Formats: sequence, structure tokens, C-alpha cells
Amino acid sequence: MDVFSRYAPFIQDYIYRSGWQMLRGVQNAAGDAIFGTDENVLLTASTASGKTEAAFFPILTLLDEDPPRSVGALYIAPLKALINDQFGRLNDLCEEEGIEVWRWHGDVAQTRKRKLLKKPSGILQITPESLESLMINKHMEIPRLFGDLRFIVIDEIHSLLRGDRGMQTFCLIERLCKLAGCSPRRVGLSATIGNPEAAGRFLASGSGRGTIIPKFDGGREVWRLSMEHFYNTDPQADAGISPGLVRSKSAGTGEGMEPEEATDGAPKAADPGIGYIFAHTRGKKCLVFTNSREECEAVCQTLRQYCEVMHEPERFLIHHGNLSASYRESAEEEMKDDDSLMSVCATATLELGIDIGRLERAFQIDAPFTVSGFLQRMGRTGRRGDPSEMWFVMREDHPEPRAMLPDMIPWRLIQGIALVQLYIEDRFVEPPRMDRLPYSLLYHQTMSTLASCGEMTPGELASRVLPLACFHRISQEDYKALLLHLLEIDHIARTEGGGLIVGLSGERIVNNYKFYAVFQENIEYSVRAGSEELGTIVAPPPVGDKIAIAGRVWIVEEVDHKKHVVYCELVKGNIPAYFGDVAGDIHTRILERMFAVLREEETYPYLMRHAVCRLRDARAEFMKSGMADRPLIHLGGKMWALFPWLGSYAFLALERFLKIRCGKQLGLKGFNPARPYYLQFTMQASEEDFYRIVTEEVEKDIDPLELVYPKEVPVFEKYDEFVPEDLVRKGFALGVLDVEGMRQRVLGWTGHERKLLTGVKR
Repeated sequence: MDVFSRYAPFIQDYIYRSGWQMLRGVQNAAGDAIFGTDENVLLTASTASGKTEAAFFPILTLLDEDPPRSVGALYIAPLKALINDQFGRLNDLCEEEGIEVWRWHGDVAQTRKRKLLKKPSGILQITPESLESLMINKHMEIPRLFGDLRFIVIDEIHSLLRGDRGMQTFCLIERLCKLAGCSPRRVGLSATIGNPEAAGRFLASGSGRGTIIPKFDGGREVWRLSMEHFYNTDPQADAGISPGLVRSKSAGTGEGMEPEEATDGAPKAADPGIGYIFAHTRGKKCLVFTNSREECEAVCQTLRQYCEVMHEPERFLIHHGNLSASYRESAEEEMKDDDSLMSVCATATLELGIDIGRLERAFQIDAPFTVSGFLQRMGRTGRRGDPSEMWFVMREDHPEPRAMLPDMIPWRLIQGIALVQLYIEDRFVEPPRMDRLPYSLLYHQTMSTLASCGEMTPGELASRVLPLACFHRISQEDYKALLLHLLEIDHIARTEGGGLIVGLSGERIVNNYKFYAVFQENIEYSVRAGSEELGTIVAPPPVGDKIAIAGRVWIVEEVDHKKHVVYCELVKGNIPAYFGDVAGDIHTRILERMFAVLREEETYPYLMRHAVCRLRDARAEFMKSGMADRPLIHLGGKMWALFPWLGSYAFLALERFLKIRCGKQLGLKGFNPARPYYLQFTMQASEEDFYRIVTEEVEKDIDPLELVYPKEVPVFEKYDEFVPEDLVRKGFALGVLDVEGMRQRVLGWTGHERKLLTGVKR
């Protein structure tokens, strides 16, 4: 098929006006799939490859040829900023043809929303949370809004594959389609899908269609990649060599990157790693990624202080989820300006596909948790024809003079190498999590369905909720137990006629705007300085103490606990921020590759001098300690360390298995886990007894519920507190703990040679 000729004339005109010489591979492949079939389509292509146009050119053509009687295409994205960014692009494309593009999220004016409700048409862009709100608050309007819906486009679908938010999105899609009586095709877009077939099944769940995953030549991936290591105080791992960037090959293609002279631009007493970033962002537009909001604040504070000390104009902005919309949008607008030389300190909020112009490089402080996160952050650069460029900066304190073995390994450096190598060698990206028992989401969708539909019999409610694809592992008995519990706690109530409605206690949950989100939130306080909204924090300090937000330090003048507002004034200083705990989910493949990094002798062309020397030292410790040959290492006296090389959820299962099934026999005490890298403990038994006993125990049947501590209620997801305790335990044991992964690893320790990791490259 000649895809270009098949496009509507206004699409062809847009392509001519844009100066395109030809269609890209993804656009030809998407056109063939969307025009030529009636199936769902999953488009996986690198960042800035034109996936959005690839999907919407044929979709808009089909809508133009046969205009729908309602909204014709629903575009779901994980971030408001991404919707705002895509709105401009789609609006430019559709405006002349008179196809309306609508946005629906918390920052959109009510007058605009009312216009859509009055005359639904065109494309509607929405977040999962706003779609939840729409389903509850505009329930009666859904058939009129979406009765002739033809397509649902899900952007950055990889971000929805491993948690409740993704399952919520697909629950809402199924519920919307049933209520509106429509059967739209689904189109998923992502740059970072590791297992396209599994993602395709996830995309299709509950749709009654299959998924086509077009194959096409995406061209070569060219990376400029470097990874440097810094101790937080001198001396460095190789004290005689400058930390300036030396020749680094492209990890993807072997193409080179010329050396860049280090610029001596940080204060003399600077933190070496942050000083390195300060020097190499001067005169450039960069992103500086951190793994937490707290670290983001700390890094931005420090970099701004360096500007002040060096008498330079301030050149660092900040962007994370707890900042006010005005701060975030200011940073986004500054990034879109190609003439800007400002840099932004950011978390995952700038990881997804917002077009932020021609970025020259990204910095990553320490290793991200996932290969997916690494690829997304790398993909922020390299747009408009340039190679993607990322500089990893790994930081750690010097080990104490008498530090034990686990402290001698630079875990973040090794993890960073493992992430890069897994993708280069195997194109590995974390797969979808399809086997969970999402009771928290079951509660949420039950309450949402009741709130939107009104009174229903228990059978009617079950028939609406249980068939949703993500609840395929949940039994009718479990659902009955949930409903009985919700009646007890007055989250639902019985009417005189025997029907179910939302109860008084449930109304307080459902009527709060925070109900629309299924991701965990802390109780947040709004932070204000005069008329300026700065953002939100948790656990506000008392009056007179200082807080860190928006990259600066403020003194608290007043705390209104009823309204959850903190009033403050700007001061100088440097203090840590706190926004609440965020857990990391690290896959077992990453830990296995970390083991291989330590055991092999391979050099990696992207490592800088300090990193090369630190890796050499770590490998020497690894071999000298015996870690290459066995997982259990004697640290002296009765102290031991266990290195299982398991991902977060298998590690958690092992930790509990050792305590509950083996603890008494082995005399285990003083557990000190550094998840998911190692377990440190004291033990009365010998090394041989350890292997014998854990092997005997793991060969017996293991009921995952045994690994839940007595009286423990492991609240893991946002609404677990409203779920019966037995179901919370069951969901954690059978849906979170990776018992089988743990079991296979322990069985691999048997035998004289104790083959640690079968199949891991030597």
C-alpha cells in the first residue's frame, strides 16, 4: 500500500508544509496496519521517531472519510504535560480541517469542557485519573460522548505495564466501551517495550481483538554514553587523572565521541560529582536526572549555590511532581526554547515523551531502577537528528577504614553498567506484570462503579467488575468477602430493596478528588510564599524550622493543619527535602547481570577513568572474598552476608523464607537487609549447615501465605487499608512475593560447586 496516497488531502498538505522528504519506517508500517486491518496496533519505535504522527495520520484520515457522531478518538497519556505538548501538535494538524482537539484534565477551563459536552467530536486527550472522574461524574453523558468512538490511543504505554495505574486505565477502557456500546481499536505507543508480544496481549485485554506489532527498519541507534564515578570527598579512585570526559564509544554502534576538555568551573570545595555536573552544563542546555524528589531538591540547591559562589547567573531550574504547576510549566517552556542555556534538575516527570527541544545532553545521578527508565531518560536527548547523549555520575562515600565486605562494592556503579549492558546485549526491557492479585484496585473499581451507576444488586455489581480483564485471578468467593467487609465498614450500604449503594464512610473516600488516582499518595501540605504557590510537602516541620522546595530553602512562618497549608519565607541555606517514601522495583535480570559485571574481565568503552579504577577495585574485592563462587560470605565472628542476586520481590521472599522457615534451625539474628543487594545477619550454624537446611526447606512445599508474618497486614497499595486483612495478606503473598524465583535460586546453590546463576555470562 502507498500509505502517503491513502492519507487524507489535509494530511498530505501538512506533510508538504512541514518539509518532509519521505515517510519514516514507523509511519509506513503504522499506515499498513491501521488502514489494512481491523486489529489493535502496538507501535514501538525510538523516541522522536514520529510515533504520534504515525498513529494519527491514518486515524484522522479514517475519521475524515466517515465523521463519527461522537468523540472519534480518545488519547490517553500518563502526564498532563504530555497532553499539553501533544495538544499543540495535533491542533496544528487538525485546525484547518475543522477537527476539534479537546483536553480534559484539572488545568483545563470548565467553559472548554462544557463545549465538549454540548457537542462531542474529534479527539479527546485525557489522563487515566481524569477519565476516572469523567466516568463517575458524567456517567449519563458517556454514551453520547463516546457512542461512536473508533480509536483509543495510549501513549507511553510502557509506563502503564507494571502497576495498578495501568490496570486501572484498562478497566476504565473496558467499562467505557460497555457503557457507550462502542468497540474501538486500541493503538499503543512506546519507545521502550522489552517484550512486545506480552505488551500486545496487555493492550488487547478485554477488547475481543488481537494486536498487530508492525516490523520496520528503525535505523541505527547511536548513543553518546559516559559513566564516571566519584567519591564524595577526595581522593578519587584514580587520584592522578582528571575527571574530564575522555574518548567514549557509542554503546549502540561503536561510533566515537570526541574528548571534551574538563572545564574548571566549580568552587574549590565543591562536591566532586556535583562539581563535575556544574562544569559540564555550562553553556549548554541539559537535563540532570535524579531518582528521588529529595535528591532533586538537594542537587538543585547545590548547583544554584555554585552559581552564586562563582558569580554566574543562575542557570538551573527544577521539575518534579510535588512542585506547583507554574514551576513545572516554567521549566518546560524554558526547555522548549532552543536558544536557552538553562538546565533542569528533574525526576521521572520529564522522563516521558514531552518535546523539550534540542537538549544537548542528559546527566543521570546514580543508576535508575529500571532499563526502561534508563532508555526513557536517554531518549530525552538526541532529537532532531543528533545522537542521544547521557553522562552517568555515580557517587558514594569512602568506605570506613574497618568497613565490611558489602560496603566495599559500588552497587550503584555496578547497577548502572548492568542496565546498559542488558539493553546493548539482549535488548532487555522489563516485561509487563500480569500475574498480580490487585485487591486494592478491585476495591477502587467497585466503589467507582457504584458511585457512577447508582444502586445495583450484588450480582449486577459483580457482573460489571469481575469480568474486567485485570481481575482474571480473583474468585467470586474473594469478591463476596470484599463486599461483606465493605458493608461492615460502611463503605457500601444496603437499601430496603436489597440493592447496594455507596455508604456514608465510602462517600468521604469517593467524593475526594484524590480518589481518582490509584497510585499511593502521602498526606500533602500546600507550600505558599506570599501569593506564590511553591508545591507540596509531607510532614511539615514546626514554625521556625526550614524546608527545601523548588530548589531553595524557606523558613516556616505558619502551619495550618486544618487546611494543610504551610506559609513560608525565602532564606539562604542548604537542607534536605522529604516528600515521602518511594520503593524501587528492580528486576532479577539486572541483579544477575550485576553479578556477571563483577565476575567478568570485560572493559566497557563508556567508562571514564575513575569508574574504570573503581570497577577494577570492586572486582578485586569480589574475587578475593569468594563472592564469585558462593553466595554466603563469612564476615568474621558470627557475622555473615548473603548475596542472592535476586530482584526486589524475589529478594523479599527470600528474606522472609530465611526468617520464618530457617531462622530457628540456623540461629539467625540481627537481620540487616540492603534490598535487593545483600542480607547481613549473625548465624549460629556453619556454612555447610546453612546450605543443607535452606535446601531441605525449599524442597518442601511452600505456601506463599507462610511468608507473611503473624498478625502482619502488608499494606502495599493505596486502598489496601479498606480490603479485608485476609485478602491483603493473600494479595501480598501470591501477587507480590516472587516465591518461585526465590525457590529456583536457592535450589541453584545445591551441590559442591554451587552454580550460582545458571546461564549468566562469564
